[in-house]
Amino acid sequence: MGAGGRLDFIEPLLPTLVEKPPEGGEWIHEVKFDGYRSQIVFDAGKVRIFTMNGHDWTSKYRDLAAAAKALDAESAIIDGEIVVLNEAGLSDFAALRKAITQRQHDLYFVAFDLLHLNGHDLRDMPLEDRREILHGLIEPDSHIQFSEALPGDAKAIFHLVDQAGLEGMVSKRRDSKYRSGRSTAWLKIKAFTESEFELLGVERENGKPAFALMAERGTGRYVGSAFITLNREMRERLWTRVQDHAGTAPKGMKRPATQWVKPGLIGRVKHLRGEEDLRHASLQDFREE
Repeated sequence: MGAGGRLDFIEPLLPTLVEKPPEGGEWIHEVKFDGYRSQIVFDAGKVRIFTMNGHDWTSKYRDLAAAAKALDAESAIIDGEIVVLNEAGLSDFAALRKAITQRQHDLYFVAFDLLHLNGHDLRDMPLEDRREILHGLIEPDSHIQFSEALPGDAKAIFHLVDQAGLEGMVSKRRDSKYRSGRSTAWLKIKAFTESEFELLGVERENGKPAFALMAERGTGRYVGSAFITLNREMRERLWTRVQDHAGTAPKGMKRPATQWVKPGLIGRVKHLRGEEDLRHASLQDFREE
């Protein structure tokens, strides 16, 4: 609670990243949306929308704040994700940034948990009960939407999520209480995708695996490193190419164990979908520009 007993931002529960979805009937599974984790705090006729770090971004989300005022509640704290959907109905992170400044009407808040309602703290209630109450609050045609649970077996759901090009899924224990911070009561399982990046150089240290340092094509922005998983022949061909076209370090980058390379080498990288920078990334192949 904030000053004067008013509701205030609550530090969110953060899911733990795992490789495979959990099996069993004690879990519910939802789509993992590619947007900004956010929190609506509605109290005393006023709506505030916070980022996952507790920054008040209400002024950036005027239309969503107006939609939240229409909820059938005196006060509430709702956990969710702000997204923009593309023509295929998938959340589009690149379009989200543009919409915040230029197209407010394209923003949606996908609600997946309810922490407070009408003076009652619901965090000790089972998740399934909190979600049932939340579902009853939300009007079908609003820009605030309910995150529906996906029916079926966890493996089959993840396969469909992956095939659809979605970022991944989140699995949550039906009976879990809401506790701020990292938790294993919620698990996120992210799908992989492959993309092409410009190769800046190769980092090799004795006794450690080699990494390719990658940059965004067109901008040259460093996006992270990718573990080199190529077979021996391809590794040797890559290393020869790098040495033959040795370059200098990009401005501001100091990595003494790196052999930098001139522009013109493109790497195909497998990495977690929906991340701004490379995570769990591996170099699959490379080619000349």
